[in-house]
Amino acid sequence: MSKFNRILLTGAAGALGKVLRVGLAPLATHLRLSDVQPLGDADDNEELVPADLADFDAVMDLCKDVDMVAHFGGKAVEGTSKEVFSSNITGGYNIYEACRRNGVKRVVFASSNHSIGYYKRTERIDDQVPHRPDTLYGVSKAFTEDLASFYWDKFGLETVSLRIGSCFPEPKDRRMLATWMSHRDLVQLVSRSLAAPYVGFHAVYGVSDNTEQFWDTSSARLIGYRPEDNAEVYREKVEAATSPQELDDPALIYAGGMYTAFPHYDDEQT
Repeated sequence: MSKFNRILLTGAAGALGKVLRVGLAPLATHLRLSDVQPLGDADDNEELVPADLADFDAVMDLCKDVDMVAHFGGKAVEGTSKEVFSSNITGGYNIYEACRRNGVKRVVFASSNHSIGYYKRTERIDDQVPHRPDTLYGVSKAFTEDLASFYWDKFGLETVSLRIGSCFPEPKDRRMLATWMSHRDLVQLVSRSLAAPYVGFHAVYGVSDNTEQFWDTSSARLIGYRPEDNAEVYREKVEAATSPQELDDPALIYAGGMYTAFPHYDDEQT
């Protein structure tokens, strides 16, 4: 697999960032890690560069001398409009504009299934469907996907947008039997997205090879992704630990699950 001089990983202190910090290390001579949270001590090939993604000047410095970016930074769950827009929308714009000005070739963007969360679970959708976000968080991911499309069409900056399902060591509930992606498959998907010779603007669903699936995952094969794990091996354990949902529960009806039933978080601030 290709080896790069320098890869930038944002959100390196997050749950998935910690996995990728280890998993992407063999791909680069220098792995630049960034977050607003503590990053610990640097390994031999690591560069630790704390930065707030809402600070454009800091992001410009962050993206200097970088071949490619794995953008996993920002708010990872629903929140108030101020929280989500500052870290994810302003932060997403800053990453893309800093990449353009610094001549970065490609971004692998941690999007989310919540950008299309209001499609029903009975609809098997592909990566070409219009966005139907289920939260402000989902809106921020849809925005950055569109931003990535714009930067490809106008400036030739490539992106693979990963609409990640549920990435945990094991599936936690019955929905995750369809949406789960193992940590091993996450590392493979990001690695393939970085190393593929050409991606243009490409969106893929980040899931393992689960027997139950909500989404058409065939586009991921175009970048060489071949998931190795399947949530089915956990079905008996998950079903024994959880109860079936009511048929009229929005979390059962829609692919976005419980996010579709979340309130508007700004209401709690008034």
